[in-house]
Amino acid sequence: MRIGLLADLHANREAVEACIDALRDAGCARLVFLGDYVGYGADPGWVVDFVRDEVARGGIAVRGNHDQAVACTPTAATMHAAAGAAIDWTRARLDPSQQAFLAALPQVAREDDRLYVHASACTPQDWTYVANPLAAARSLGATDARLTFCGHVHEPALYHATDSGAGRFVPTPGVPMPLAGTRRWLAIPGACGQPRDRNPAAACAWFEPSSATLAFLRVPYDHAQAAAKIRAAGLADAFAARLATGG
Repeated sequence: MRIGLLADLHANREAVEACIDALRDAGCARLVFLGDYVGYGADPGWVVDFVRDEVARGGIAVRGNHDQAVACTPTAATMHAAAGAAIDWTRARLDPSQQAFLAALPQVAREDDRLYVHASACTPQDWTYVANPLAAARSLGATDARLTFCGHVHEPALYHATDSGAGRFVPTPGVPMPLAGTRRWLAIPGACGQPRDRNPAAACAWFEPSSATLAFLRVPYDHAQAAAKIRAAGLADAFAARLATGG
């Protein structure tokens, strides 16, 4: 059963809907969500409800740091001012059941030979970024799973374990890649709702367990509409402006 992978949705309904259409067209029957459903964007309630409905249908979701800030911690003091303000704005717009859903999500989920986590599997509670081969090696070393999928970095990447650490591939969107069974892998599908790799297209990926094949996707969407909703909500203009540049 082909699995769709989404990370860092960040309350961006337009990006989520575009990615879901692309993943359904690619034959994905299940969805796995790698955290950060809220923060930055203007549609937190819709995104949380969508993720909750997919989990009820057999999907998997793990908790991200923005989800935790909204549902589990009294303040967002550890975030910069604009992000903290967005967390407070978001919290006021989620009902108790939506907040309870975020609070109850696990930080790590295991399925067969796959591990799902928002940040590093090494210290998931610390929200460590897997942003380079050294961090990837630490994450890979913390689990015996053959495949680790994570988010948090907002940039697609694929790593594999080596004797000396980890090697990195730069994935080509739309090109399916067989993941050799002789290697252990860590894949980051990129950010659906907040890309930060100078490409404004929403990012997601699919994985076919039967053939151990992974494909990264970039999906154009109406980022102008998403940005207009952010501005209309009174959230920081920077959150809207960077949707157009992927930065």
